[in-house]
Amino acid sequence: MDDAAPDPGRLADALAAAFTRMGRGTLRALTSFGQAGLDYALPPTCMACTRAVSEPGGLCASCWGRLDFITEPLCHRLGIPLHEGESRLSPAALEHPPAYGRARAAASFGEVARDLVHGLKYADRTDLADPLAGLMARAGAELLHDAEALVPVPLHPRRLFRRRFNQSALLALGIERRSGVPMRAGWLARTRATTPQVGLDRAARAGNVAGAFAVPEAARAEVAGRCIVLVDDVLTTGATIDACAKALMRAGAKRVDVLVFARVVDAVTTPIS
Repeated sequence: MDDAAPDPGRLADALAAAFTRMGRGTLRALTSFGQAGLDYALPPTCMACTRAVSEPGGLCASCWGRLDFITEPLCHRLGIPLHEGESRLSPAALEHPPAYGRARAAASFGEVARDLVHGLKYADRTDLADPLAGLMARAGAELLHDAEALVPVPLHPRRLFRRRFNQSALLALGIERRSGVPMRAGWLARTRATTPQVGLDRAARAGNVAGAFAVPEAARAEVAGRCIVLVDDVLTTGATIDACAKALMRAGAKRVDVLVFARVVDAVTTPIS
């Protein structure tokens, strides 16, 4: 018998047949084993710092403890935490009624939330989008229950070209995967470029984004009569979200709610009885 090399085609067929015989359960076990080996060689780290964690997409105990989750009681309208009692309207909701129906956020915009958002937006940490979306889906379960579409806050084409991705769309995709509510990125467009909102006061922010969003003509029939959840990373004064909600309502949306990862909370407020 000669020592000729085996035919590559037959070898590939034999390997394919062997893997087929092993079945999906064995392949899953091999995949899990491979992931375990990778985690051993390159241990997963906290999403917000460099400490080791047990699995990818997690937070260390320190960062988890400093992430200020927003829980009941909270303002029915703005989703901001209240000082005491049951959830109801806050004075801020009465003083500055928003264009949207309800807003919910997973956390207050503190140090850890800021690091996570900045990592996603400015450091190309797109791997953060899915775990953050998981926290958002849990915080916004009430909004997602009867929502018909997720609409991410759009970027202007020039900014999208520079950044290469829309962080709000990545978050919406993660929420879609968990809730089953479809993302409809084409239902809202940014029609003009605006200066960054960072550093602007409430009035300047509102003026900066006034009229900057519109529902494309081709999407107006789909938007009409729909219950929509706007998705963004951070809610500050609400100027951008308000401008988006107004555009969707003008196109005939039945209701527009808001779901973000973090929102700025000036202070824990006292509810209106």
